[in-house]
Amino acid sequence: MNWLIIDKVLINALKEDSLYGDITTDSVIGEDSTCCVDLIAKENGLIAGIEVFKRVFQILGNVNIDLFVDDGSAVEKSQIIGVIKGNTRNILTGERLALNLLQKMSGIATITKSFVDELKGTKTKLLDTRKTTPNLRMLEKYAVKIGGGVNHRSSLSDGILIKDNHISAAGGIKNAVSLVKNNVSFVRKIEVEVETINQVYEALEAEADIIMLDNMDIETMTKAVKIINKRAIIEASGNVNLSTVKSIANTGVDYISTSKITHSAKALDISMKNLKLDK
Repeated sequence: MNWLIIDKVLINALKEDSLYGDITTDSVIGEDSTCCVDLIAKENGLIAGIEVFKRVFQILGNVNIDLFVDDGSAVEKSQIIGVIKGNTRNILTGERLALNLLQKMSGIATITKSFVDELKGTKTKLLDTRKTTPNLRMLEKYAVKIGGGVNHRSSLSDGILIKDNHISAAGGIKNAVSLVKNNVSFVRKIEVEVETINQVYEALEAEADIIMLDNMDIETMTKAVKIINKRAIIEASGNVNLSTVKSIANTGVDYISTSKITHSAKALDISMKNLKLDK
């Protein structure tokens, strides 16, 4: 992860949450007060975002974090996963931001692992998408990797993906691919999104490197895989959930992408409890 970018996100988030200070904490807690508080998992899941959690308090200062788990660790309900010690004001001011990010990232890692587990025994790998929270994509894609998934492109400048609106604007797949080849270095792979068997043939004729089968039913997808016959990498997308992902994989696609592991992921319930002031 790029900590220069992440630090900017965290600093801006802390400013957003305490633009003119934490008036509740500053009224109730003395400047020199110190304490300790437990970090507790309130449900089973997979942890991701430990270093981000720590970094919030490093920015605030005068807080020490002693964590008993690493990213990728499985945790159980009621498990104490760490202890936070230090300046009480800074701990309480940073609590919500640190927890929000740890919960969000752990939720993504947890649901990603559930999808990856469904794919065991197949050759298919799970991909994320760009359907992420603005400014948090780096953290969310990191969490996908912790859960066993594979990152798709990180930004619009990271890879070529000709989607339905590009195809419409260019006047067809063949012309869209031709324009890309004329304007982008040959070292970049070209991915084309297709929705019909006719478009599969068009993408093959245009020599696309990757063909994304979008919102196809299992029967059509199976037919498309046979037509492509290893002449391009195959990605499947659309209507992907835990009950369908295995049957999609069994069609023979190389990758399955889904936004359910990022923008639809449920946060893992984690809290800071049992605060005790130092004497």
